[in-house]
Amino acid sequence: MADIKFEIKETIGVLSESTKGWAKELNLVSWNDKEPKYDIREWSPDHTKMGKGVTLTKEELVKLSEFLRGLSL
Repeated sequence: MADIKFEIKETIGVLSESTKGWAKELNLVSWNDKEPKYDIREWSPDHTKMGKGVTLTKEELVKLSEFLRGLSL
């Protein structure tokens, strides 16, 4: 499997943290030197390991935001 290159351009916020220190975060991440995208996934404390996540364009993030605003929680 090829190495995946990534750079966290901006940390927007931490959604939750596990007892082992891993944090579920919303970040702006550049994958393989491409245009940064919004990314939600778990990261190890030193950000060298990551879990599975979801990557969104700005347009997708805006649409998700609209969906969330429409929820009655």
